[in-house]
Amino acid sequence: MSNKAIKLFKDYIVITLAVIIMDLGIYAFKFPNHFSFGGVSGLAVVLNEILGISAAQINLVINLALLVIGFAVLGKSFGLKTAYATVLSSVVLSLMEKMMPISAPLTNQPMLELAYAIALPAVAAAMLFYVDASGGGTDIVAMILKKYTTIDIGTALLISDVAIVALSFIAFDVRTGLFSVCGLLAKSIFVDRTMDQMRLCKYFTIISSDPEPICDFIQNVLNRSTTLYNAEGGYSHENKKVILCALDRRQAVILQRFIRQTDDSAFIMITKSSETFGKGFRLTA
Repeated sequence: MSNKAIKLFKDYIVITLAVIIMDLGIYAFKFPNHFSFGGVSGLAVVLNEILGISAAQINLVINLALLVIGFAVLGKSFGLKTAYATVLSSVVLSLMEKMMPISAPLTNQPMLELAYAIALPAVAAAMLFYVDASGGGTDIVAMILKKYTTIDIGTALLISDVAIVALSFIAFDVRTGLFSVCGLLAKSIFVDRTMDQMRLCKYFTIISSDPEPICDFIQNVLNRSTTLYNAEGGYSHENKKVILCALDRRQAVILQRFIRQTDDSAFIMITKSSETFGKGFRLTA
């Protein structure tokens, strides 16, 4: 298998795991508590109360309808990963409904259940974004709006989420509506923080009199590139080399250990970064 095929296979494994995590949070915690903080699943919760049809079935119908519209309107530009995630999510929710029916909250602690209703789908959303996919639903509407209008997508999605939360006050009660407001506010923050942690890299600035062993280790063992430039010690006026490189967290630990063992006089500065682009990292923003 080529490296591209292996990466694609890993991406679909991540998508599958993310969809299962997302649907578990929606089905086990969001649906039973009537939390409706935006998205198709939030709309399904409200329509379930109004129409008396199960939220999982409503979610299935809306998602599949949006999927068909997405293919019809966007054509080849419609992402296959998003299509796969949308279909799989609908199937998994339907299976959960049949295999483990839940008609009431799992506990009598709504704040605990709200935490899981936020955290599980948020972690899943971050995993999907990490492999350039999405869970479908309102994201498909956003893709269509982006292609044919000048409407700001973030604003449009926020308005739709706020509208769904507002409906929860009408369909249920003030308590449920307030929980949904909390969920809407916390969801975006949680997704952003999770994404930052998943993308986290360590940026190294290493000052050394003997850079060759360090550069060789980075390039040949860690399979990363380095950048070198000359420097002079301000006190000693000795000639130094400054080594720049970016590593993932696992590689950062390995490099620190290697430098301590081979050049204990080296000066190291490490900066955390969740926005690193280029070969070996994300290629686009």
